[in-house]
Amino acid sequence: MSEISIPSHSSVSSLRDCSALTSPLDTSGVRLIRYGIWAYVLLLIFEGALRKWFLPGLATPLLVIRDPIALGVILLAGRHRLLPVNTYVVTVVLIGVIATIGAVFSGHGHPFVAAYGARLMLVHFPFAFVIGKVFSRQDVIKLGEVFLWITIFMVILAGFQFISPQSAWVNRGVGGDMEGAGFDGAMGYFRPPGTFSFTNGLTLFLSLSSAFIFYFWLEPRQTNRLVLLGATIALIASIPISISRALVFQVFITICFTTMVAVRRPKYAKMLFPALIGIGLGIGVLAMTPVFQTAIEVLTTRFTSASKAEGGLEGTLGDRFLGGMITAVANSTDKAIFGAGLGLGTNVGAKLATGKVQFVLAEAEWGRTISEIGPFLGVSLVFLRCVLALHLLWLSFIQISKGSPLAWMIMSFALLIIAQGGWAQPTALGFHALVLGLVIAALKPSTPSHA
Repeated sequence: MSEISIPSHSSVSSLRDCSALTSPLDTSGVRLIRYGIWAYVLLLIFEGALRKWFLPGLATPLLVIRDPIALGVILLAGRHRLLPVNTYVVTVVLIGVIATIGAVFSGHGHPFVAAYGARLMLVHFPFAFVIGKVFSRQDVIKLGEVFLWITIFMVILAGFQFISPQSAWVNRGVGGDMEGAGFDGAMGYFRPPGTFSFTNGLTLFLSLSSAFIFYFWLEPRQTNRLVLLGATIALIASIPISISRALVFQVFITICFTTMVAVRRPKYAKMLFPALIGIGLGIGVLAMTPVFQTAIEVLTTRFTSASKAEGGLEGTLGDRFLGGMITAVANSTDKAIFGAGLGLGTNVGAKLATGKVQFVLAEAEWGRTISEIGPFLGVSLVFLRCVLALHLLWLSFIQISKGSPLAWMIMSFALLIIAQGGWAQPTALGFHALVLGLVIAALKPSTPSHA
């Protein structure tokens, strides 16, 4: 894969790539691209707040507010010869073009539905690689510090949403919906969405935050320790308050990745002692609060009820998670050559085509992909995403031995997101583009600070 412009120290060509990625950082055009990426990130986090609380009348256009920013960044990157052209980008764009044509002439026949689906592969996927090319390793660390600050305030907001009725202002839904934005949890409590339109946004945000928090405990000199401690306590509090089993699973995965860093580079093991003290302190403080005690009881009930419904851990992981992915591929030959048509599996595409917001094809990502664009293109795209995830996992693993665990820690969240994270829902799509770009950028060597 030497032609792929993901930075790696394993080949001369990759080292050349790294030089090309870091040399033009001071040009005004690159700074403009970087501002665009930061605007994308901030809108990803606060777009839901605009749609719910501050600009509810513009809720529909705000749903795709990040699309023109991503497209503008791509055009600017092309103008400054910073648009990555590698196997992954070219293949996904080619699949997107063929699938768009197939949707119009062989699938559902709706050009707007096809265009909505095409943006996933023609805009947001290349945009991720522009992040990786323009962002430096220091940019990734800066963004991680911003995530620490936002995590503290985000969890405070989620706490208010947890204890408030769905009719309260903090729980108002998209477009000012008075029925609330929370999603059914347990014991009459709802899963809070934070600043996001839906609860999955909060889970994705906190999952990425956990990767940064554990990274900064490994490298505490790179951030303010009081802020790190505050974000750590906030993360601990968020686990029961979010009533999210996915967040519990993700934090567990991040702890496993952190342990592997300590095993591979023993110097990091002693860095984790302050983290253990901080976590113990955080749990001790939170355990004395009635809200945390109630949230623990709610989360426990949520696990118990879901386990009964899904047949225990075997049913959750075996049938729901792995079974869904295997079935999607195994049943791919039952689909039409171009599938039902690109974009039809998204809620927006379903609304445009049928008049109803619903999962027309499949909710799981692999099933939606293969049902939309057919067995050949769909399985090819699934295969490419898996190869990309494993490729980045290997490159980031190598970085640990070089004393740089940043990319590896982000991969603790990015691995599953890159391989099978949803593209149909705008927030999930945004986090996919963000973490993919951050991992690629984090693989670069450190560079001098820049404006």
